[in-house]
Order: sequence, then structure tokens, then C-alpha cells
Amino acid sequence: MSLPTYCTPAERVAYYSYRIFCGAVLFFLIMPILIIVPLSFNAEPYFSFTEGMLTLQPEAFSLRWYEDMVNNPQWVNALKNSVIIATCSTVIATILGTLAALGLSRHNMPLRNLVMAVLISPMIVPVIIAAAGMYFFYTKLGLAQTFWGVILAHAALGTPFVVITVTATLSGFDHSLTRAAANMGASPSLAFFKVTMPLIRPGVISGGLFSFGTSFDEVVVVMFITNVEQRTVPRQMWSGIREQISPTILAVATLLIFFSVLLLITLEILRRRNARMRGIRE
Repeated sequence: MSLPTYCTPAERVAYYSYRIFCGAVLFFLIMPILIIVPLSFNAEPYFSFTEGMLTLQPEAFSLRWYEDMVNNPQWVNALKNSVIIATCSTVIATILGTLAALGLSRHNMPLRNLVMAVLISPMIVPVIIAAAGMYFFYTKLGLAQTFWGVILAHAALGTPFVVITVTATLSGFDHSLTRAAANMGASPSLAFFKVTMPLIRPGVISGGLFSFGTSFDEVVVVMFITNVEQRTVPRQMWSGIREQISPTILAVATLLIFFSVLLLITLEILRRRNARMRGIRE
């Protein structure tokens, strides 16, 4: 996008200075992540670039760490646990968060702001405090060091994301549509699944994806309430850094980066679809 011809020299300097500053901030944020990707293909067991990598010698690059990840039972078991825990917690968080957002969307709900503050408190309270509280609470219930304990803990952490995204979607929802469905004889459940749900589905899916990403990336709560059998990918990475440093961690991190990029692309597609449904053109 070129500047208009009537811009003054000062405005041009400010414009390009702003773009340079934004580029520098982006470079500062992205480079530590992008460095991991080429390092994961290092043929040597080092966490740094070798001379062969810097000169782009083919023998300096290898897939040995990806093969080690696939052939290592600990990493395979951690990946399986992460997928199971993240999927189950996402289902629970999506259901609870959507129901909560529907209730919060009603203007006649008593103590609406207080309930909203309580629901999003897991996002505000430091994770270490939430993890300690969950440990003592789940120990009393016998849920500590169980799959269901981890699933419920991750569902509690992911529910605020669903509440926020669905509430934002419902802010522009036309409630006269549900009243019209009720006037035509539709039951509340039928009106929800036929009228409300199709319109808020992008927000529900976005919240579910945020919840899934939060669960898949969580490590503090897992360290408090799990044992070896429920070890997830982040916990396995943490243990690998402390016990035996191996570039396999970089290979796993690269796959997680790829997964995060896919998640962001999906969220952007859902955001644009939601904007088109509301008649907003970008």
C-alpha cells in the first residue's frame, strides 16, 4: 500500500518508521521459534548449528531425531496421552462453556458480571496457584494421578476460552430469531439446534480449538496431578530437558509449531466465515 501523494515528509518518515518498528518486533518474537525448525534436522546431537549446516552440506542434515521420536515408546505414549486428554477435556469445556455463554447472554441474568468473572478466573489466576489448588482438591476426591483428574483440570482451564469466544459471538446474535421459532411451535431444544447453534457454531469451534491448544500445551498442572502413566508431551519435553538432553525435543517442538500454525489458520478461516455470516466484508 503506497502513501498518498499529499503526505508530508514527516508523515512519510513516521509511516516507514512504524513499519520498521513492527517488523523488528515481529522478528524478535518469531526468530526464537523459527530457529528450532532447522536445528531439529541436525545430524549431530547438538543444540547448535554445526559448520556443515551453516554451509548447507547435505550430510549435515538428517531425520534421525524424528525417527527417534517415532520409535521411542515414551514419546509415543506421551503423544497418545496428550491427544486423549486434550480431546476429552475439549469436549467437556466446549459443552460447559457454551451453556455458560448462553446463560450470560441473557440480560436478565442475576449477578451476571460476577458469574462471568468467576468463569474466566482460571485465565487470570497464576497457573501454579490453580495447579496447587487442584492437587489438594483432587487428592481429597481420589482423582489425583488419574486420567479423569487431568481431563477435568484441563477442562477447567479451557472453559474460559470457550465462554469468551461464544459470548463474543452471541453479542451480535438476533434473539428475535429464537422467539420467532418459538412462535412457530419449536421447542427450546429444537430452536437451539436449528436456529441458535448454526449461527454460533464458528464461535463454538473457535473456543474448542483454543481449549484444545491450551490442554495440549499445559505442563504445570500435569506436573502436580499426574504420574508416569499420564505423562503428556509437554511433561515429557520437560523431563527430557532435565534428565537427558536430546535433539528429539527439537523434533517434537517442530511438530508442535506446525500444529500451532494449522490451529491459527483454522481460527482465521472460522473468523472470516463468521464475519461473512454477519454481513461484514473485509
